[in-house]
Amino acid sequence: MVRRNVHSLYMHSQAIAQTSFTISGVPTAPERPMPKRKAPEAATFGQRLVALRKAAAMTQQELADEVGVSRRMLAYYEGQSEHPPTTLLPALAQALHVSTDELLGLTPPPKPNGRVRDHRMQRRLQQIAGLPIEERRQIMQLVDAFIERGQLKRRAAQGESA
Repeated sequence: MVRRNVHSLYMHSQAIAQTSFTISGVPTAPERPMPKRKAPEAATFGQRLVALRKAAAMTQQELADEVGVSRRMLAYYEGQSEHPPTTLLPALAQALHVSTDELLGLTPPPKPNGRVRDHRMQRRLQQIAGLPIEERRQIMQLVDAFIERGQLKRRAAQGESA
């Protein structure tokens, strides 16, 4: 008896599913089969924030300092938070050198053109530019010495391999 009721209920639901109802003057959309695979879910805000921070070669502490929050708060945004901190979005985007749309996942991040920008180096250079001229000269001398040392090492390695 139960089996018969279940079968008749199934047959009735199939008949309803096959019946098409139309509202006069309103076109119906053609039925499309369901996709076989689900599209991959977009990354969460925290996952995007981690990826963008790492792409900028920044630590949590460096980003937190630049944005003006604690490292612990930044770690919370990267891990637990599903909702981005709206008051910090512009500062985060500026610190990571991305748009707020990229940070929110509304637009995909730009594809790299083969050149990796070292944001950490750029920040250091900006800090050096703010130093007094005598200190900048000393830093330039030190940098020049390291560059020259590297060139000498490369030449010596090429001479040994030849």
